[in-house]
Amino acid sequence: MFEKIRSLIFKIDPELAHNLAIKALKLNFNTSSNVEKHSSIETNIFGKTINNPIGLAAGFDKDAEVYNSLFKLGFGFVEVGTITPLKQYGNPKPRVFRLEEDEALINRLGFNNSGAEIVSSRIISNLPSGLLGINIGPNHDTKNRIEDYLICIRKFYNLCDYLTINISSPNTENLRSFHNYNELDDLLNAVENEKKILKNNIPIIVKISPDIEEANIETISELLIKYNISAVIISNTTDRNREDLKNINKLEKGGLSGKPLEKKSNILINKFYKILKGKILIIGVGGVDSGKSAYEKIINGASLIQLYTGMIYRGPSIIRKISNELIDIFKKEGIKNISEAIGTKN
Repeated sequence: MFEKIRSLIFKIDPELAHNLAIKALKLNFNTSSNVEKHSSIETNIFGKTINNPIGLAAGFDKDAEVYNSLFKLGFGFVEVGTITPLKQYGNPKPRVFRLEEDEALINRLGFNNSGAEIVSSRIISNLPSGLLGINIGPNHDTKNRIEDYLICIRKFYNLCDYLTINISSPNTENLRSFHNYNELDDLLNAVENEKKILKNNIPIIVKISPDIEEANIETISELLIKYNISAVIISNTTDRNREDLKNINKLEKGGLSGKPLEKKSNILINKFYKILKGKILIIGVGGVDSGKSAYEKIINGASLIQLYTGMIYRGPSIIRKISNELIDIFKKEGIKNISEAIGTKN
C-alpha cells in the first residue's frame, strides 16, 4: 500500500506527512506484522530476548505516542524522544527537508516535544508491550544542562528498559561540546551518582555524533568504559557530508540522515569496536534500508541496528524486508546467530 501512495505522501510537507503517519498509527492503521521470527536474528539486550535486532531510532515517535503500534509493525525495540524536562516548540518551520535523489533527510527540529511530565504520564497510562528506550536531552534555554538530564532520569528510570543520553544533535546549540573529555566526564559522573541515589541500575546509552575528531574516539571510549555505560549509539545525524549530494535541499542547515551517512557511520562503528572490544554494546545507525546495509553494520561491530530515514523511503514493510534478507544472508554465510557475525569484518 505504501508504494501506491508514496508519490502522494512525498507531495506533502515532510513534517505534516510525519504527523499524519503518527495519527494513522494511533488508529492502529495497517500495523499487523508479518515479520518472520528466526533464531538467527533473535538476540538479547539488557536481559530481554527480542525477535530481531532492528530498532526504530529516536526522532520518529518523539512524544511517545505510538510505540506499541510500532512494536506491532515488527520492530525488535523502539526508542522514543528526544524528551526534555520542559515542553518546547523547537526551531521555526520549515525544519524538515527531503532529499529524494540522495535518499536522505535534513532536519533542524530542535528537540520539539511535550516535556517530561506529559510524556511520563502517557507511558504510565499505556505501558509498552516491547523493549522501550527513552532518549533524553536538555532544554535549549536551560541554565544547567546536566541537571536537565538528571531531571529526565528521575522521571523515566522506572518506565523504560534503557535511557539514551543524547549529546549529539547538531540542532541544539553547543550540545556537542559534551564530546569533550571534561564535559563528558562531568555528565557521566553526575548520571552515575544519580543512579546510586535512585538505587536503580537502569542501562544508560550514550548517543554520539558522526562528526567527532579521530582523537575523540579514544577518549570517549575511555569514559564509556570508566562509567560502565551499557551501549553507545553510533551515530546521530551529520552537519557535514554535503559535497556529493544532488538535491538542492543540501543547502539547508540541520542534521543529515539516510544513505549519505552509511559509510561514515560504518567506519566509526568499526573504530569504536576495535577499542571497546565487546565491553560495551554498539547500536549502529545511519543509512540502514536493507538486509545488506544492516549486515554491514553488524560485521563492523554493531550488536543492534536502528533506522528512521529508511522507513520514510521504504515504508513500514522495511522491518520485514530487512529481517528476511538478514536471515538469508546468515544462512548463506553459515551464521547460526547474529552474535557470531558481530565485528567479523577485517
